Amino acid sequence: MKVIVAEDQGMLRGALSALLDLEDDIEVVAQAEDGRQALEQIERFQPDICVMDIEMPHLSGLDVAEKLKEQGHACKVVILTTFSRSGYFQRAMKAGVRGFLLKDSPIDELGAALRTVSKGGRAVSPELAMSFFESENPLSEREREVLRLASEGLSANDIAGKLYLSAGTVRNYLSEAIQKLEAKNRIDAIGIAEKNGWL
Repeated sequence: MKVIVAEDQGMLRGALSALLDLEDDIEVVAQAEDGRQALEQIERFQPDICVMDIEMPHLSGLDVAEKLKEQGHACKVVILTTFSRSGYFQRAMKAGVRGFLLKDSPIDELGAALRTVSKGGRAVSPELAMSFFESENPLSEREREVLRLASEGLSANDIAGKLYLSAGTVRNYLSEAIQKLEAKNRIDAIGIAEKNGWL
């Protein structure tokens, strides 16, 4: 099977690629250091699977997975992460991610997961599967989007301009999010949402 490894930490990316290349049935055809490069490499090499980190510059692993799903791309995504946040896991499942493993998993577990995924199955770390049932994301897609833009320092007016909404509507979404997260204010709401991986 042809695999691409996308990871922003160079040493980890190289080590992971070298270890996977030792497997008889796995060929690492390319490496990517960020999400944008991962998309380009997937387009160029048409791999069976892309193994990706979540936190990468330009586009996160989840952004890439969502784009591939939108495009109806055949490349399957396996997320490898240090984060066991339920929000990330929920978003990954919605984006059609086939594997979700923690980085401290043994390498043979990753190899087995890739084989399962290549045959059409799913591979998920048990800890991550448990976190999925522990806390559901209470935010709507629009509330999440508004809160994410607020976390980047945008004002209600800036967010309104970006999303083609009125500033009043944006403020309503923000207060809904604050209420749902039982937060004291916008900053508190952003902190809670980030901690749970809901942004």
